[in-house]
Formats: sequence, structure tokens, C-alpha cells
Amino acid sequence: MTIKLTKAIEAYFEADRTGSPEAIAATFTENGIVKDKGLTHRGRDAIRAWMADEAQQYNYTVEPFFTATENGKTQVTAHAAGDFPGSPVDLRFFFVLESDKVAELEITV
Repeated sequence: MTIKLTKAIEAYFEADRTGSPEAIAATFTENGIVKDKGLTHRGRDAIRAWMADEAQQYNYTVEPFFTATENGKTQVTAHAAGDFPGSPVDLRFFFVLESDKVAELEITV
């Protein structure tokens, strides 16, 4: 199933497919925030480090299949599969956008 994502969110998932920490960081605003696994990563340098750590630990794919917008946040639900504990799993990505960049992202199960 193909879903329509905003330019900024599509850029995030495209960057994620490459596994490049630099590409992921570039999709965020300069002071962007990622909340994942109980930790908060603030700014592009911290986001780059977060993605570098994830890329070293796991190989995975993420396929978005649902999107909805409410209260200024865009929720994207995606099927994630790979060599991480609990795989496969459906993850929820909550995006706050600023222009054509991601200002905030929270990833939950």
C-alpha cells in the first residue's frame, strides 16, 4: 500500500533507507529533537550520533503504511523488520514539521 507523505517526512524515510547518519541529520532543523527509547537527542550533531549508533547495532527496513495529522503532529505508522529484538514490529513516528524540515520526532511502539 502506498501512502502520501509530506516532502519532509518522505525525505526522513528516504534518508533512513540509506542508513546514513549525515542524511538523517540533514532532514532535521538545526535544533531538531528526536525522542527514541526513552532518550532525547537535541540538535543535528546529537541526531547524527543517535543514527550512527542505531546503524551500528541493527540492520532493518521500515515501510510506512498509515498516516494521520492531529494537533500539529503527523503520525506515521510503519512496519519495521530486521535483526533487532522484537522484530518485526509496527512503530509510530510522531513528526512536528517546520517548513521543509523535521523539528521534532518521537518514535514509539
